[in-house]
Amino acid sequence: MMPFRLPYTCAFVSAVFLLIVSLSLSRVAFSQSHNVIKQTLSFGSYSSSGDYGEGIEADILYFPVSYSVNRGKWVAQLTMPHLQVDGVGSVLVNIGGVNRAVAGTAREQNSGIGDSTLAVSYQMDPTSEKSPFIDLRLDIKIPTADRNRGLGTGELDYSAQIDISQYYGNSMLFGTLGYTFRGKTDLYVGLEDSAYMQLGVARPLSPKWNIGAFYDFRESASVFSPEIHELVPYFSWQISDKWSFTGLAAFGFTEASADTAVLGQISYSW
Repeated sequence: MMPFRLPYTCAFVSAVFLLIVSLSLSRVAFSQSHNVIKQTLSFGSYSSSGDYGEGIEADILYFPVSYSVNRGKWVAQLTMPHLQVDGVGSVLVNIGGVNRAVAGTAREQNSGIGDSTLAVSYQMDPTSEKSPFIDLRLDIKIPTADRNRGLGTGELDYSAQIDISQYYGNSMLFGTLGYTFRGKTDLYVGLEDSAYMQLGVARPLSPKWNIGAFYDFRESASVFSPEIHELVPYFSWQISDKWSFTGLAAFGFTEASADTAVLGQISYSW
């Protein structure tokens, strides 16, 4: 079973994380049933609070809805979120503190459609029973958010990554290595392309309950923000054959991370 992994947490939240929930389904079952189509509809709620190095508290509420299709080795997902940011206009939900060309340090509240995300993942065949699982993934951030209201950069972003996981007894060790290419804009200057990495472990407690944790490292997304280091424990509950729930918290170690961050998501599969 592929573990739940969240590539973007706290100041670096992105709708892409919902693709990982679909990968938590039984990989072996899918690889043996190439013609079976599995669909999942997910509803999430994310809340974070912190100053992200800007000196003024920013509160973020993020409500993504996603639809994913899994057939054989392929997984595709489209995510559309509603976003609310209460803070200064120099904090972006998927980056953190940036330099905004429009001057102003006053606290403001903006809400609306966030950036949508299209993600495609390919699960490679293991070379032997003991070899690791390897997945390749491409994410495209579609700029559906209003950049003038501080809800996005207004530019396309692309991320490419490789996921590697390996069973060790009853647990699974996993890691991710990726790179994000960001569209440049005159409104938010100083944006940079950057690499990211996660290392973690997942373990089943019972047929319905799983727990895990991963360490998240990200290079600076802007010349005005530091790199990100976070520890993210999580749990997943298989409520029934069709319903599941995932919850997590994130604990950051740099100014780019939120002081507090929690996520809950419920998914329906058929």
